[in-house]
Amino acid sequence: MKSKLIVQKFGGSSVANTEKIKNVANRIAAAKRLGYDVVAVVSAQGDTTDELEQKALEITAKPPEREMDMLMSTGEQISCALMAMAVSHLGLEAISFTGQQVGILTDEIHTKAKIKKINGQRIRKALGQGKVVIVAGFQGVNADQDITTLGRGGSDLTAVALAYSLKADVCEIYTDVEGIYTTDPRKVKEAKKLREITFDEMLEMASLGAQVMQARSIEVARRYNIPLHVRSSFSKEEGTMIVKKTNKLEDIVVSGVTCNKNEAKITIRSVPDKPGVAALIFTEIASAGANVDVIVQNVSEQKTTDISFTVPKPELSKALAAAEKIAGEIKAGEVNSDKTIARVSIVGSGMRSHQGIAAKMFKALAAHKINIEMITTSEISISCIIKEVQVDAAVQALHAAFELEKIQ
Repeated sequence: MKSKLIVQKFGGSSVANTEKIKNVANRIAAAKRLGYDVVAVVSAQGDTTDELEQKALEITAKPPEREMDMLMSTGEQISCALMAMAVSHLGLEAISFTGQQVGILTDEIHTKAKIKKINGQRIRKALGQGKVVIVAGFQGVNADQDITTLGRGGSDLTAVALAYSLKADVCEIYTDVEGIYTTDPRKVKEAKKLREITFDEMLEMASLGAQVMQARSIEVARRYNIPLHVRSSFSKEEGTMIVKKTNKLEDIVVSGVTCNKNEAKITIRSVPDKPGVAALIFTEIASAGANVDVIVQNVSEQKTTDISFTVPKPELSKALAAAEKIAGEIKAGEVNSDKTIARVSIVGSGMRSHQGIAAKMFKALAAHKINIEMITTSEISISCIIKEVQVDAAVQALHAAFELEKIQ
């Protein structure tokens, strides 16, 4: 009888030091001894990725992206080798692989590559030999055999993609919290753990700042209907299941509150108010490789308007340069940037069928004297751009206003 296959992913906080690596090795070994074939995907230890990035920036303000991938991929390679040693020490056969060695083929885009296909032959061979397989997350290789990385949180994507490719029976995502909460429990002590959440809600929360899982990994899981179990590396408690459809009789109106302090705003003043100008602006921004999110255009006055938009903080410099370039070409006014903003959002599938949610959100923020600079909505979320110094207070206010501590 064929053994069931489990893919387990362990984040940086789960493998941050020797003791934690030994703890994870025991968990991997326990699954193997229960009769599972085990593929474990590991992230870089602790703050290794940030430290490597800082080393690069000490050399140059604009490190080449190919070399950044060469550098950043080393953190996961260290983790997977150490983990294979730890599992082997427990008396099991274990082998570590890089993304390249297991045949994770990506496109050509460095630092945020997309997976095109996975060969997985070496994994299947090692599993057939009874070995525990440890895979370095976050990385692959392009057609030129250059190492590529999958963007921050990319080990989640590695795990989900492997679960799909290998037809795993279970995909578990281990982290330093016990599941998905109504908000960050480090910010709001009343935050409640959700027993289950839909792919749509989780994707929205991840896209809007919740750092439990990478948004792209949720997209893949949703597309191929791969249920995910998010749970703690340090507890045997059940975590949160991320599924296509929950068993709740009625959708909870608001399931969670998220925030994102990694955003910046650019404003182009006195933009000529005529057809095609916005297209020119955002084509230029896109060509610079910056991702635009919230966009607000003011009411036209005297045939000009102001256009504001947000971008991730790491992309501010290239977006700002592109904005200044196109502003000159279209004879717009000055270009300003603001790094002191943040986003606060509410998410819930029940918003589709309930009225007054936006009004309740705005009222809660107003009661705490929090000014809203920009607003954006989707079918199941509402986001406000506010000052970064007020974002923690905003999260607490919204969590209380929607009584999320009462979610069962």
